[in-house]
Amino acid sequence: MSKESAAAAQSGGGPGASRQTPAKIAIFAGTAVGMTVLDQISKIWIRDNVPLYRLEIPVIDGFLSIIHAENPGAAFGFMNDSPYRMWVFAGFTVVALVVLGRMFLELPEDDRFQNAALGMIVSGAIGNAIDRVLYQSVTDFVKMYVSHPTLKPWLVDKFGTAEWPTYNVADIAIVLGLIMIAIHSLFLEREQKPGA
Repeated sequence: MSKESAAAAQSGGGPGASRQTPAKIAIFAGTAVGMTVLDQISKIWIRDNVPLYRLEIPVIDGFLSIIHAENPGAAFGFMNDSPYRMWVFAGFTVVALVVLGRMFLELPEDDRFQNAALGMIVSGAIGNAIDRVLYQSVTDFVKMYVSHPTLKPWLVDKFGTAEWPTYNVADIAIVLGLIMIAIHSLFLEREQKPGA
């Protein structure tokens, strides 16, 4: 066994795993727990204070508002009416968390950027999973739309709607985490490679 493999085994991972230092774990866990708590607090407030589908609170006129929506499926209504949706989503969440956990173990201990990104994605997966387990649906509340008299008809003609599906803090965390990983792959990773 090589020195690298032995070090990886001692750190709790297989070959290719990096050291799991307290700082690395703290960044990942802090991001994941913090965003999950923020997600759940925001959803609790929405469920307690905004009537379901009956009240819309404008934030930016013609573009952004707060509503209370419940989504038993996924984005764009995917699997809304399927009797197996809970099992499918549960399986997807477990697989996603296993993959993300493996990615975390393999991250260099000083890669705080991707560490935080993985924490964001994990928080999003956990946040929406909590909703599905407790309520059999996901609470969404951020509504983005276009009401401009020129843009709205064009969007409806091209895409069938001028509204983006409602979303929540968990969804935001997932998207931000994916964007961070893309930025790292496209720009930061090249800067870190010798001779790049």
